[in-house]
Amino acid sequence: MAELVDLLGDGIAEAEPAGRPDLRRRLENTRRRLLERDVRVVVVGEFKQGKSQLVNALVNAPACPVDDVLATSVPTVVRHGETPSATVLVPQDGDPFGDGAATAERRPVGLEEIGTYVSAKGNAGNRMRLLGAEVRVPRHLLADGLVIVDSPGVGGVHSAHELAALVALGSADAMLLVTDASQELTESELRFLRQGLQLTPHVACVVTKTDIYPHWREVAVADRDHLDRIDPAIPLFPVSAELRLHAARLQDSELHAESGYGPLVAYLRGEVVGKARRTRQRRAAQDLRSVIDQLRLSLRTELDALENPSGTPRRLAELEAARQRADELRRRSARWQTTLNDGVGDLIADLEHDLRDRLRHIQREAETAIDQGDPGPVWSDFSAWLQQRVAAAVSDTFVWTDGRAAWLAREVAEHFAADGVALPELRVGDTGSVLDPVAPVPDLDRGYVGFFQKVLIGMRGSYGGVLMFGLLTGLAGMPLINPISVGAGVLLGAKGYQEDRQARLKRRQGDAKTLVRRHIDDVVFQVGKQLKDRLRLVQRETRDHFTDIAEEHHRSLTDSSHAAQEAAATFAAERDGRIRQIRDRLGRLDALDARLAAADANPGDGPQGLGTEEAERGLQEQGLQEHGTQEHGGPERAGAGRA
Repeated sequence: MAELVDLLGDGIAEAEPAGRPDLRRRLENTRRRLLERDVRVVVVGEFKQGKSQLVNALVNAPACPVDDVLATSVPTVVRHGETPSATVLVPQDGDPFGDGAATAERRPVGLEEIGTYVSAKGNAGNRMRLLGAEVRVPRHLLADGLVIVDSPGVGGVHSAHELAALVALGSADAMLLVTDASQELTESELRFLRQGLQLTPHVACVVTKTDIYPHWREVAVADRDHLDRIDPAIPLFPVSAELRLHAARLQDSELHAESGYGPLVAYLRGEVVGKARRTRQRRAAQDLRSVIDQLRLSLRTELDALENPSGTPRRLAELEAARQRADELRRRSARWQTTLNDGVGDLIADLEHDLRDRLRHIQREAETAIDQGDPGPVWSDFSAWLQQRVAAAVSDTFVWTDGRAAWLAREVAEHFAADGVALPELRVGDTGSVLDPVAPVPDLDRGYVGFFQKVLIGMRGSYGGVLMFGLLTGLAGMPLINPISVGAGVLLGAKGYQEDRQARLKRRQGDAKTLVRRHIDDVVFQVGKQLKDRLRLVQRETRDHFTDIAEEHHRSLTDSSHAAQEAAATFAAERDGRIRQIRDRLGRLDALDARLAAADANPGDGPQGLGTEEAERGLQEQGLQEHGTQEHGGPERAGAGRA
C-alpha cells in the first residue's frame, strides 16, 4: 500500500510538468480513495439475535449497548481510534428526516451515554431523528480499516429497517447475517440473505448464543443445508460472545478457540479486508497505468517527430483520425451516451411497472381478505401484515433496480471500451439515504357496538312493526300493543339490526379498501420517486465518469498532435537538447511503469496473506492481548461501562 501511494505521488509529479492538470487531479483522487482504508461490514438480522453483543465480542469492548429487552434503534458504526470516544450524527434544521449525512452535525457524547442515544431505552423508535452513532476504540482488528456497522433489528426482515439495511448494503464490502441458535434460519432471513448476495460482494451467516442452546450443532447443520441451497460458498460461523469475552478476561486461549471467534475474525481480516484492499490497489494501479500511457503518447510522438522528420505528415494524419474518434466519444450522439440515456429511460419504465405490479398483487390479496371478514377487530394485525408485504415488495424492487443499474453501467463501459479507449474501473458514488419514510396505514373503526346502542338500533327497527301491526289488529278490536304487534316488532327489529350490522360491515370494508389503496398510492408515489432519483444519480455518475475519460483521451491526442507539429519546426540546434529531455522523461515513466508492474506481481505480506491456521492463532493471541489493554486504560476504564 505504501509503495503504491509513493508511485501515485511520482505519477502526480510527472503529470505536473506535462501541463496535464486533469491527469494530476485524477491521480490525486485515486490516491485519496486508496488512503480511505474503510472496509464496511454491516451486521444485520432480526431483533434480539445478539448483533450488538457480537460486535462487542469482535472488538472486545462494550462499544454497543446490550439489553435483554430493549433493542438497538440507531445504526452504530464501530471503527478504530487512538482513544475511546463516541459521537452521534444529528440532522440539522434543514434536514428534518435525515436525508443527507453531509448536512449532519457530529456531536460528541460520553461513552457511558451512548446507550441513551442508540437503544430503545432512551431513543425508542429513534424519536431523536439521529442519523447514526460512531464509536472509536483502539483495537488491532480495526486498525487495518475494518469498520463494523451494528444495524437496528429488521423485525421479521420486512420492516422499514429492512429498506435502510438494503440501502446500506449497496455501499458495504460485506454483510454478516446474525441468527441465534434457538431455531434454524427462517424463510424471511433466507430471503434477506438472497437479496444481500445481489448487493454486496461478501455475505456470511453467524449463529450466535451457542453457549445458551445445547442443540446448536443440529441448528448449525440445518442452517448449513439452507445456505448450500442458496450458495455453497456462504460461510457459516457458530459463535458465543460470552465465551469470547470470558476467555479474554481469563486470558484462556482454549476457551477463546471454543468461542468460535477465531475463524470469524480470520474471515473478516483475510477474506473481507484483504480482498477489499487488493481491489482498491488494483483500481489505483489501473488508473496510474492509464495516466502513464497518456503521458507517454505525447512524449513518444514528439520524440518520433524529432528523430524522423520525414514521417511527421503520416503521424499527424493518424493522430487527427484518432482525435476525431475521441471527438465522437464526447458528443451526445456517441453510442455509449445513447446506450446510457435509452437504458435509464427503459429502466425507469420497467421500475414503475415492476413496483406497480408487485403492489397491485398485494392490493388484490388485501381486498380479498377484507371481503372475507370484518377488518375492524383485526385491523392492527392486518395493517402490520400489509406494511410487511409492501416493504418486502419495495425491497425486491430495490434489489432488482440496483442489479439492473449495475448491468447498465457495465453495458456502457463495454460500448465505451469498444471505441478503443482503455478504461479505469467505474465507481458510482454513494446512493444511500434515498428511501424516505412512508406514512403508516391509518387506523380503522373497529366496529364495536355497545349494549345500549344495540337496543336503540333494535327499537328503531321494531317501532314501525309494532305500529303497523297494531293498527291492523286494532280493526279487529285488539289494542295497539298486543302479542301480534309485539312479535312483529321483535322480528322487524331483529331484521333492522341485521341490516344495520351488514351496512356498517360494508362501510368498514369500503373504508378499509380505501385505506389500503391510499397506502399503496403513497408507496408508489414516494418510493417510486426515490428509486427514480437513484437511477438518475447512477446516470449522472456514469455519464460524468466516461465524459471525463473521453476529455482526457481527447486532450492527450490533441497535445500529441501539437507536439508533433512543434517538433517538425524545431531547429537542429535545439533538437538534440529536446530529444535528451524527452528521453529522460520517458525513462522516468518507464521506470515508474516497471515499479508498478513489480508491485502488482508482489502484493506483499499482511493479514490477508496469512494461512487460516496462522491467522487464527495470531488473532487469538491478539484478542487476549487486547483484553489486557482494556483492563489498563481501555474503554471500560474510560467509562464505557457495559449497558
